[in-house]
Amino acid sequence: MDTEILISFIIATATLALSPGPDNIFVLIQSMTYGKKQGMAIVCGLISGCIIHTSLVAFGLSSFIKSNAELLLILKLMGAGYMLFLAYRVFTSPAVINTNTATKSKSVVTLFKQGFIMNVINPKVSIFFMAFFPAFLYSKTQSLVVQFYTLGFLFMTTSFLIFSMLVFFSSSVGSALKSNTRFGVVLKWAQITVFLGIAIFILITQ
Repeated sequence: MDTEILISFIIATATLALSPGPDNIFVLIQSMTYGKKQGMAIVCGLISGCIIHTSLVAFGLSSFIKSNAELLLILKLMGAGYMLFLAYRVFTSPAVINTNTATKSKSVVTLFKQGFIMNVINPKVSIFFMAFFPAFLYSKTQSLVVQFYTLGFLFMTTSFLIFSMLVFFSSSVGSALKSNTRFGVVLKWAQITVFLGIAIFILITQ
């Protein structure tokens, strides 16, 4: 086992998690809107979805997805459609921040499921794992399946820690801006923009 390769993988994963992207922006906005507990539910959902993609990579299904243009298109359309649905839900909801109504309308279970579905229905995650993980295979004797699951676990653990930091930072900002009534409108449209951006990202990424 080459521990230097594993350390390099952890550093690369942390860098990716900190880089601006659809997932961490989504975590920031949801945490600012609903608070730390709900933000952590989103994080747990997103990270749990990685188990599915790790399994797909470990057993070679992601290669089939990549080689099947029609299946990939269907999955991309499903993912984009779900993002558009979420954007519509935000558009039709009131522009409020951390009110009792908003908190009740977004339970921990609901947000966990939302994060999980967001991750699982995005086939680009599997394809990214397939492209990213092989570069960090760390053993010539251990089975590839075990190595892929080890890398998947490290990826999920590292991303979880980084995203948890984002949750606590963003919720603090949300508390400070809670008294600003205009911020609710800005945040509402920021959420809509993020959902639309993720939908476009899923559709246009090669």
